[in-house]
Amino acid sequence: MMIGIKDAVKLIGISVIACCAVFVCTLFLSYNIDVAALKDEIATEVGMMMYQAQVSTGKVVAAVSGGCLAATSAVMLLFYIKNYIDTHGKELGILKALGYSNFKIAKHFWIFGSSVFVGCALGYMAAFLYLPSFYELQNAEHLFPEIKVQFHPILAFLLVVVPAIGFAVLAIIYACLRLKTPALDLMKEKHEHKAKLSKNETKDIPFLKELTRSTVRGRKSLVFFIAFSAFCFSAMVQMSMSMKDLSSETMAIMILTIGLILAFVTLFLSLSSVVKGNTKTIAMMRVFGYKHNDCSKAVLGGYRPFSYIGFAIGTIYQYALLKIMVTIVFADVENVPEYNFDFTACAITLGLFILTYEIAMYAYSQRIKKLPIKSVMLE
Repeated sequence: MMIGIKDAVKLIGISVIACCAVFVCTLFLSYNIDVAALKDEIATEVGMMMYQAQVSTGKVVAAVSGGCLAATSAVMLLFYIKNYIDTHGKELGILKALGYSNFKIAKHFWIFGSSVFVGCALGYMAAFLYLPSFYELQNAEHLFPEIKVQFHPILAFLLVVVPAIGFAVLAIIYACLRLKTPALDLMKEKHEHKAKLSKNETKDIPFLKELTRSTVRGRKSLVFFIAFSAFCFSAMVQMSMSMKDLSSETMAIMILTIGLILAFVTLFLSLSSVVKGNTKTIAMMRVFGYKHNDCSKAVLGGYRPFSYIGFAIGTIYQYALLKIMVTIVFADVENVPEYNFDFTACAITLGLFILTYEIAMYAYSQRIKKLPIKSVMLE
């Protein structure tokens, strides 16, 4: 089984998410380990309070961000494996017809897990290089003795090797399950579509509206990715604005950068999959005389409400997280500013999101416009 360059490029999204997750976890967990070694040397009560607050923060941030991004990477990995099997059904069906077992074919899908290793390794190396600056930032008030950066092999193993092995195993197991489809069905590229509307639900629904619904139902995983991209944009941009007062400009820039990378990579990969997966539908609509705007709304319009839902969830998430940090984690630390919901930051972020999202939708709408009608004749 060969995985081409186009297939490998799609895995960049997984690598980016894994990189961001490991980058954040490495910073806070390494700091926790190294500052814990100096606990007995902290002489002041204020220093001890700050120590406890920072250790708690590190655990919360690593658990929340690492867990969230790991779950997203897993969903994206399964999506790409399913997509690969669907688009290469003929080749895989022929292999099964020749006598290859499901496991013999599926074991080659470990390559999908390798994207996680690449992302984790890059994230760990980038974080390790940034650790001296991060340590200085965390100890800006010099409440602790000088903290030296130490390399922790166990931490590197847990953040780089273990996820790579885990995702490789997950890829093989999931591929085995997907390959249980009969060889003939694979060669005919038959895909199951269980989601159907009842007669009452389909009655009197205009064709374009029904097409929009079926497009969303046919690729439900993309709903998650598009909502997640909006979630990242909303949460990270608003959080970065608050970090200028709660922490530092450096921390704000780091959060903003990670959030924007996650948001844009996830959004563009998702929209690309939507357009590619509906190529024949778009071509058929154009053959029957539907206008460009009708095609764009039918294919892309159904995902717009979910993006705004993701934005709303991201807004609630960042407020709840920062409120917990300030009122609970840093409750005993002096000079910590009070945190309240920032309506101005929310309004600015919403405006930027609408502008960015609509520009992206317009760009992919133009891609739809340029799709050749002859693409419908490929089968």
